[in-house]
Amino acid sequence: MTQERKPERVQKVLAAAGLGSRRACEELIAAGRVAVDGATVTLGAKVDPTSQVVTVDGERVATNPDLVHLLLNKPLGVVTTVTDPQGRPTVMGLVPANPRVYPVGRLDQDTEGLLIMTNDGELANRLAHPRYEVEKTYVAQVRGQLRRRAVRTLLEGVDLEDGPARARSVRELGSAADRTLVEIVLAEGRKREVRRMLAAVGIPVERLARVKLGPLPLGDISPGKYRPLTGAEVRDLYRAVGLGSPDAPQADGARGGAGDGGRVRP
Repeated sequence: MTQERKPERVQKVLAAAGLGSRRACEELIAAGRVAVDGATVTLGAKVDPTSQVVTVDGERVATNPDLVHLLLNKPLGVVTTVTDPQGRPTVMGLVPANPRVYPVGRLDQDTEGLLIMTNDGELANRLAHPRYEVEKTYVAQVRGQLRRRAVRTLLEGVDLEDGPARARSVRELGSAADRTLVEIVLAEGRKREVRRMLAAVGIPVERLARVKLGPLPLGDISPGKYRPLTGAEVRDLYRAVGLGSPDAPQADGARGGAGDGGRVRP
């Protein structure tokens, strides 16, 4: 349960969220660019960062210090679950036990790459909800060549056993001998979807990694390692899923919200 905190001056909260120096944040407030729960504030105003929504130029700022946002480079052989009845290693063993965070969506055991771990329930639900069509970018190492007909079919859509699937974009990144690197962008994340789509056009996948989620790239973080997201990165993710003003509509079944800090609960 989130511990109740005393209200703090808005400029202090903004500075702690990475918006700049306290002086720079005071200038944002003086310019009328800062709002709390939808109402523009003036210098001297205070806010409870755990329960109120702060926006700058209409974009939400992650002010709740109880919320944690981590970028993990999931390695091969690790499952994206909180626990595993088969005793396989899970992503929970790669991040600190406290504060408790949870994976956003799922990467298959044999898929590596970018995974968000967070206790920000509102953001997590929107990133995973198909309504918001957050793009997911993958790089696949495949056998053989990427032919134009296969690219066209992937862009037009292929029929899978759980319904049609279509890529937003497909492009070749390079090739050597009988191996090709293929970048494919999807706006949904069904189980083993990339592998099944490529198999449907006769392209077997040897290795697969997610390298970007919405506006957030994986970068050069090593497999099995994680890092906290910056305030700017969290704001970019909020923007990608429409988390701007405090009255923005929530995804179906969203857990948490502004009133309780949007924290994921087990």
